[in-house]
Amino acid sequence: MNMLDTIVQGVLLGGLYALFAAGLSLVFGIMRLVNLAHGDLIVLAAFLLLVLVSTLGLNPFLAALIVAPVMFALGYALQEVLFNRTLGKDVLPPLLVTFGLSIVIQNGLLEGFSADSRRISAGPLETASMGLGPVTVGLMPLMALLSAVAVVVGLNLLIYRTALGRAFRATSDDTVTAGLMGIRPRKIFAVATGLAMVVVTIAALYLGTRANFDPTAGPARLIYAFEAVIIGGLGSLWGTLAGGVILGVAQTVGASINPEWQILSGHLAFLAVLLIKPRGLFPRAVD
Repeated sequence: MNMLDTIVQGVLLGGLYALFAAGLSLVFGIMRLVNLAHGDLIVLAAFLLLVLVSTLGLNPFLAALIVAPVMFALGYALQEVLFNRTLGKDVLPPLLVTFGLSIVIQNGLLEGFSADSRRISAGPLETASMGLGPVTVGLMPLMALLSAVAVVVGLNLLIYRTALGRAFRATSDDTVTAGLMGIRPRKIFAVATGLAMVVVTIAALYLGTRANFDPTAGPARLIYAFEAVIIGGLGSLWGTLAGGVILGVAQTVGASINPEWQILSGHLAFLAVLLIKPRGLFPRAVD
């Protein structure tokens, strides 16, 4: 029974990691951009939520509805003004630019909010729980997992059932040919990054309500996101969800053996998958 509870808690934790990783997976799948500032953008969104919740007294979920379009606009602007200039055959410029952006965000947040840890209050939801058969699960972790599934389903419907999705896939396959067909790749990339920032807002909502965060928490979130994406397969959204779950279960199983092994267990699971399947479990350009 203890092992069953451990696995269930790991699956719920994996939902949060999948939310961290979904936006990263989307952007890489469409434009092959590795965004090293992804974790810091999650933390930035969490601080925006914190400001709305603490100053206006808004419910965190209502605040997320306000922050999401702001983050979409920020993502669109970053891609249009900054990231598009770095895209090309050389992978180094995007890495350098996003690394620089990461440093800027961290230092900006340190100046604005200090180095103190913060947390977004979710009221009674923080401690609410429900029984699922023989195990009891927290309501917020369950909502995070369901949100991760909803995000993956929604993005897949968008990619495969809409005109915008066809443009995403065409641009991902061949930017030049897509341009000849009337698609504007730079605009498509900007929209994709904007959508990734909406997913980042959802991830920030659950990060801020489930754990403490500070201006320097971004790189750790980035590591979890990278590991989930790579375990699942680069660009595969369903693979990213599976990768997050595998990472979460590995961490909770390791913690059940020895609390000091929680983080290490996740890294070992990541390395094990790389050894067995170097391209991840479900590698695809865009899933």
